[in-house]
Amino acid sequence: MTALDLVPDPMAAPALAWGILAPGGIARRFASEIPRHTQSRILAVASRDAGRAAEFARQFGVHRAYGSYQQLVEDPDVDAVYIASPHSEHAAHAELALLAGKPCLVEKAFAVNAAQARRVFALARSQRLFCMEAMWARFLPHYAALRKLVAQGRLGQILGLLASHAQALDPDPTARLWNPALAGGALLDLGVYPLSLAQMLLGRPDRVQAQGQLTDTGVDLWESITLTYGRTWAVLTNDMAASGANQASIIGSQARVDIPGWFYPPADLELTEVGGRTELWSTKVEGGFQFQAAEAARQIKAGALESDVMPWRDTVEVLETADQVRRQLGLRYPGESE
Repeated sequence: MTALDLVPDPMAAPALAWGILAPGGIARRFASEIPRHTQSRILAVASRDAGRAAEFARQFGVHRAYGSYQQLVEDPDVDAVYIASPHSEHAAHAELALLAGKPCLVEKAFAVNAAQARRVFALARSQRLFCMEAMWARFLPHYAALRKLVAQGRLGQILGLLASHAQALDPDPTARLWNPALAGGALLDLGVYPLSLAQMLLGRPDRVQAQGQLTDTGVDLWESITLTYGRTWAVLTNDMAASGANQASIIGSQARVDIPGWFYPPADLELTEVGGRTELWSTKVEGGFQFQAAEAARQIKAGALESDVMPWRDTVEVLETADQVRRQLGLRYPGESE
């Protein structure tokens, strides 16, 4: 079976002129995939380093390069802003765009904590502007197929969920991931994917239990998280110093769904019924970022403030759980209040 018909064709979405705020690694992927797989274009890019913005613009055929974020959000030809700065800056940069009248797509993790996210969404509501977390997995065909199987009752009652995300990332202790001032660590960089998957299927947990280890620089190296929802459980693990299989399984009373490859990029699904019958859902596609950008374009052109696929509530609930995990690990970022 194929799940491609479960998601709208990104090429059919309205065209937007995007501005990219902060030309880091993930922005490079956005700049590459959006013009290739949608009708939208990357009109402008901004960095605090004008030379860096100019080089990014040259490499990706972007027409305008700015040496300040303020210039980008004030460009009257920019329809929407894609925010790809470090986690620690997401909330402030989203507010910058919203106050300038620009709808925005904000990289995950959307903010450092739930309080920041609530503040940004309150501003978006008051400005009557669209704002969404760029949790690209939510918009992919295999996540749509997973939601459909659950909604149809094919799994029966969900009893458990397993998801692991482990990558051996940059070991340089001076890099962003190791810097608490930039909200580094495994949880907000890697753990947001398992947390978002669990939230999508199970909602807000009744109880959060976490164990983990902090680095000498004061960020989280790894954590194991157990979430309980009445009878149902989820066990999630994250590690930024080890390479894992990065698979996920959703266990139901009538069937189990496995995502045998990496669970959050485009992937296939395997449904195994209690009796042993299996069913493969083929959902792999080229790219992946185009689906979230297309959804943003549709909602912005429709005058919506949020997306039903990644609503504000879901972003806040994921961060509420992350806040509890960090509290149990004793991890607080600079500038955070109690």
